[in-house]
Amino acid sequence: MKAYIVGVGMTKFEKPETRDWQYWDMVKEAGSAALADAGVRYEQVQQVPVGYCFQASTAGQRAAYELGLTGVPVYNVNNNCATGSTALMMARQFVEGGISDCVLALGFEKMARGALGGGGSDGGAADFRTSPVARHYGIMAAAHGFEMSPPTAQIFGDAAREHMDRYGTTEAQLAAVGAKNHRHSVNNPYAQFQDVYTVDEILAARTVHRPLTKLQCSPTSDGAAAVVVVSERFVGSHGLGDRAVEIVAQAMTTDTGESFASGTCIDAVGRPMSRAAAQQVYDASGLSAADLDVIELHDCFSINELLTYEALGLCGEGESGKLVESGATTYGGRWVVNPSGGLISKGHPLGATGIAQAAELIWQLRGEAGPRQVPDARVGLAHNIGLGGAAVVTLLRR
Repeated sequence: MKAYIVGVGMTKFEKPETRDWQYWDMVKEAGSAALADAGVRYEQVQQVPVGYCFQASTAGQRAAYELGLTGVPVYNVNNNCATGSTALMMARQFVEGGISDCVLALGFEKMARGALGGGGSDGGAADFRTSPVARHYGIMAAAHGFEMSPPTAQIFGDAAREHMDRYGTTEAQLAAVGAKNHRHSVNNPYAQFQDVYTVDEILAARTVHRPLTKLQCSPTSDGAAAVVVVSERFVGSHGLGDRAVEIVAQAMTTDTGESFASGTCIDAVGRPMSRAAAQQVYDASGLSAADLDVIELHDCFSINELLTYEALGLCGEGESGKLVESGATTYGGRWVVNPSGGLISKGHPLGATGIAQAAELIWQLRGEAGPRQVPDARVGLAHNIGLGGAAVVTLLRR
């Protein structure tokens, strides 16, 4: 059974503590917008997967209860930075499996200011012994040692160093990712930042972990996003054909031995997972990178956008620095990647990120993205990854 997205909504992503709101307030705002966009009442929703990372168990219920008290099953989902897309995947599976005709996927996060830790209590080196990502950080420490910089920035920064050493990628090419995504966010009213920076300004910003500067790193953010996923039968019986975008294919992969065998941070942060998930989606859909028009991918750090170009097949291994430098991944190029501004500029409230990617693609494929509209967009791909690990790739077609 086919699954379609017929409604999307999200809040503006905000710097933590900017707005006086609770996580249930942001979910009410995003969820109500998605239901209104679909023309669906909450009473018609049969399942509600809710993604978040930093609240207690059953926070999904507390958030969803703001939309209605119908007794509907609510599932609390936590899959690190891939949490939102995991909730979306659950919604699709409910519909494709014939279990439900109408599912609401929600994602939210209310975060603290400052850099993310390494998965333990305070992100310090001692936490790596008990952290779920201890194996990943062990790869980093063995190859590069441990520095007193934020752990997530450190492992991705070390991956950038490896890419530079192996392929000749330059700091300017890494900064070009940040410049592109900040430029794109100017036209996105939902983005946390809407400022333009040159490559030189990005290079001159404060270093977080060499070679990554602050303007190449996604911020902590507050925000929520929501999508309504329905069956083909529901689309037909409710006259939603003009709103419906098909989830053509979707895949989740987790770490295999390839993530660790090379001893590189490039593999430990997920390039093999992303490549495998993308290939599964291409195989299932009969489409390829050549068929894509618009892409929202997980640029938690500038290096991860480059790694993901290679994983998605936009270029060959080691060629991603030249690809972004060429202009192929912005307006007027072969693809438009992260028209929303991506995580770097739109923001990264972990549980909401994957669903917000889907929302952006739905607006693009419907032709509703306003000044950031990608011309004639028909096929879109979302890529969402979390250390620990999970990679989710979703292919959408109008």
